[in-house]
Amino acid sequence: MNFQENYLKNVVFEFKRYKTMGDKTFAQLSDKEIHWKYQATDNSIAIIIKHIVGNMLSRWTNFLTEDGEKSWRNREMEFEKPYASKVEMMAAWERGWECLFKALNSIDSSNFETKIKIRNKEHTLIEAINRQLAHYPSHVGQLAFLGKMIKGSDWISLSIPKGGSSSFNKKMFGPPKS
Repeated sequence: MNFQENYLKNVVFEFKRYKTMGDKTFAQLSDKEIHWKYQATDNSIAIIIKHIVGNMLSRWTNFLTEDGEKSWRNREMEFEKPYASKVEMMAAWERGWECLFKALNSIDSSNFETKIKIRNKEHTLIEAINRQLAHYPSHVGQLAFLGKMIKGSDWISLSIPKGGSSSFNKKMFGPPKS
């Protein structure tokens, strides 16, 4: 496997990993809970998803041929009027990821050197992808943190639960060697 193939395979793996973390967060929340805010000025999960989806659709639609900041995107409105229901939010979430994965699947050795513009600034393809690979996980971390705040002691950990490292390592590596 060459560098380009390995890079793209890893990028897809990482994006899927963070999508799964979001999915596992949403699975624990109700319609009411996706609208919860710690303070009135904060963003709810439903608002954060609206922003992520707006960004995904803008950045990944015609990824190789158009600026990633589309004229039809209204970023400020992403922080207004959240999705009305979890079903509506989840449908948008899936649309955003579908757009992203479709764009990534269109990349091959014939277009890997394409320059990508975001807000009229030129990026290498790797820079443009890495920019989003840094952006979305930061928001997924917010989603998970909000989910944990909302659920409290009922929260189901998305990774190794606190206090569970020893048993996880034992399962992965077997009993400690003396």
